Amino acid sequence: MSKRQAEHDDLNGHGNGINNANQSHAKQLAERNAMGEFEDAWDDEIEEESENEEGMEEEEEAGEGMDVDEKEEDEEEQELKLYLPGQPLEEGEVLEADQSVYVMLHNLDVRLPFLSFDVLEDKLGDERKNFPATAFVAAGTSVPGVRDNEILVMKMSNLHKTQQHDSDDEEDPDALDEDPVLEYKSIPHVGCVNRLRVMPQQKDNHIAATWSETGKVHIWDLSPYMNNLSVPTTPLPKTAKPLYTVHNHGREEGYALDWSPLDTGRLLSGDNNGLIYHTTVTASGCNTDSVAFKEHKSSVEDLQWSPSERNVFASCSSDQTVKIWDTRNKKRSAVSIRASGSDVNVITWNKKASYLLASGHDDGVFSVWDLRMFKGGPGAGPSPVATFKWHTAPITSIEWHPTEESVLAVSGDDDQLTLWDLSVEPDTEEEGRLTSNGVEIPPQLLFVHQGQSQIKELHWHRQIPGCVLSTSNSGFNIFKTISIS
Repeated sequence: MSKRQAEHDDLNGHGNGINNANQSHAKQLAERNAMGEFEDAWDDEIEEESENEEGMEEEEEAGEGMDVDEKEEDEEEQELKLYLPGQPLEEGEVLEADQSVYVMLHNLDVRLPFLSFDVLEDKLGDERKNFPATAFVAAGTSVPGVRDNEILVMKMSNLHKTQQHDSDDEEDPDALDEDPVLEYKSIPHVGCVNRLRVMPQQKDNHIAATWSETGKVHIWDLSPYMNNLSVPTTPLPKTAKPLYTVHNHGREEGYALDWSPLDTGRLLSGDNNGLIYHTTVTASGCNTDSVAFKEHKSSVEDLQWSPSERNVFASCSSDQTVKIWDTRNKKRSAVSIRASGSDVNVITWNKKASYLLASGHDDGVFSVWDLRMFKGGPGAGPSPVATFKWHTAPITSIEWHPTEESVLAVSGDDDQLTLWDLSVEPDTEEEGRLTSNGVEIPPQLLFVHQGQSQIKELHWHRQIPGCVLSTSNSGFNIFKTISIS
């Protein structure tokens, strides 16, 4: 599967995604003037109406403004229609988000696309449910063939609640109509950032790894940039260089990258030649094993360490297999299954139920596997415990909820990001729910988020329950729905 973002020459004019309250395919991405800069990063509908503010104030003073608003709202309500994924939009039609189902919805309109990002842990506390929210993110720009790309360490603050109810008589103090604030620090990066992953042990240091299109894996210390965004007087390094670079992959680029959640500093990287290398980062230095894990017949697409066994990890490949490995044996995998009839693009290991692994495939299917049914040796392979064919294009990202073992987020090249609860059992009375195209709606499907073009990656925010972040060719979204608390 091709994971590359838009070609360099095509970056000026992708359709914009959700613009706070609107999902519109019509608006165009602003032209870029410099690498990694943001222009009108957070759009607000008040800006669109600024030209009419003075006139509206005068009308309201005369007692006429409210009547006009009510008439316009009535006309808009009459024109709104329920949209189901897959329906073609007629000329002049645009998608508008139903703000009553989003607790929070904000869009970062970037000049350069991010192919990959990760959430940075902060010191603002866990289980944060109050607004306005603040999120720290590390992302890498993705302009193929251009030497000067960037790592961006971003602070998104003043993220107010955006939920709106027509029946609300009192204003919600958490839903103030103020612009979110974006602050960021930039680090030069040689080559397109194929993937970026932050080491999960982030209490003292914020260490990140990046896969470059040049075939190198770089390890960075993002702590000074994170600290500067929190306390602006914190000094920044005069020169930004990686702590260490993995050269073992040669000139072969890759995408698969994962840090161990159990052992600090253990990193896996997989390339398009099917090779997987193990790197160890310690206070005294870094080291990459000279011998690779080698069994895949094609590119390694994704890697996941086990959340419960420190010497076990999983890999998936465009050779249509998922393999389970023991780090003490590089010659062959412990278990290998043919997971799909197409490329297996992404995998995610359930942190709360460590026997569950989910995989997303190039044919739009994603499956859930019970690892207790995996057995080594010859014979028929296991069958998935659940398989869903809702997405109509390749699955691009998949991730279990960090605390709810049955909840899963999935994105696809069909411009959909879906939220699922696999604990929901089919109701005989609800069976047969169909879209206008005759497609059955699975009862486990909780939510469909749209408005972004070619969604590349998603992550849950581990410190803000129910908050999802996603990156695409058309922008970066951060949102929270009423479906997931």
